[in-house]
Amino acid sequence: MKVIVSGAALAAILGAALFLFLREDETVARGRVLYNANCASCHGANLEGQPDWQIVGEDGILPAPPHDDSGHTWHHSDTVLIDYITLGGEGAMAKTGVPFNSGMPAFGEVLSDQEIASILAFIKSTWSERERSYQADQTAAENG
Repeated sequence: MKVIVSGAALAAILGAALFLFLREDETVARGRVLYNANCASCHGANLEGQPDWQIVGEDGILPAPPHDDSGHTWHHSDTVLIDYITLGGEGAMAKTGVPFNSGMPAFGEVLSDQEIASILAFIKSTWSERERSYQADQTAAENG
């Protein structure tokens, strides 16, 4: 069966795709600005995290982990990441029943849900396809 698409229909399809692409790009750009303003001071301007991020400090707190491919952020579902940002490390872990001494503050009173989503879109945009796919699978599995 042959499908014939008129020029107008093709233009509409391409226009819609471009709109979605630009909107996504706009979200990532907004997320980059928000990340730099709220996250980079601990997690690094290049998402590199703090040195020795896997070793508990003298204060009993783990340093801020990287959000690039070398870290573990991509191992977690969107729900876990949103909870961590919104409730802070201790608040997020308390939901799971696991006591945890964390240096991650809660941003739920500072950032809107949309701003948090934009920050996550920026972080995800830096990951390789492998990490993005794995993280999407974690989110899908959690949402059943």
